[in-house]
Amino acid sequence: MIDNNPVYIALDFAKPQQVLDFLDRFETNGLAVKIGMELFYHTGPALIADLKGAGCQIFLDLKLHDIPNTVKKAMKGLAGFGVDIVNVHAAGGNTMMEAALEGLDQGTPPGKKRPKCIAVTQLTSTSQQMMNQYLLIGGKIEDVALSYARLAQSAGLDGVVCSPLEVPSIKKRCGKDFLTVTPGIRPAGSVEDDQVRITTPKRARELGSDAIVVGRSITKADDPLLAYHQIQAEWSEANE
Repeated sequence: MIDNNPVYIALDFAKPQQVLDFLDRFETNGLAVKIGMELFYHTGPALIADLKGAGCQIFLDLKLHDIPNTVKKAMKGLAGFGVDIVNVHAAGGNTMMEAALEGLDQGTPPGKKRPKCIAVTQLTSTSQQMMNQYLLIGGKIEDVALSYARLAQSAGLDGVVCSPLEVPSIKKRCGKDFLTVTPGIRPAGSVEDDQVRITTPKRARELGSDAIVVGRSITKADDPLLAYHQIQAEWSEANE
């Protein structure tokens, strides 16, 4: 499981100062944040050290997908950053995912805990039509996500990134301790943007998600702190 079933705030900014200005309104000790490609590629690892120093839990969302040796070496480097979760694309295959874990084990400093490693199944921006007609992957999205989840589990990974809609079938086949981190979260009445397979925070919790990732519904809100607390309350209350 993930400590405290967190709401990860997706820090989709390009500059460190934007992040610091945004987080200035939050109590950062224990705050869960996601650093994706946009932010990491603009800032590098320096910001990670600052956020860890401030007490944040960090999901480093770089979605590695390459030949096994490259992924292994990349993960060996990422392991030294002290983040809590890293990820790969399950489509990279069993050998690649096993190599990712090897790299993490090799790169984790002595006495430190290895970051959890999870695999992306299908992006929440992917529709059934897109997957079948353009990606040329047959079947239903739920079945494909489950197949990727089982592949990730067989490779020894800790869990997956998936839509909340796929969580029940994944939990049923992979077990309750297999992590499901779910983006595609929108409060009722919110704009969908480029997400397709979405739910509310409450529904995600009811479906069994271990953690949710929320970006624009918080970062673009008129009052981000209020939006965060409302989403967190809905997420937490659904389990009471």
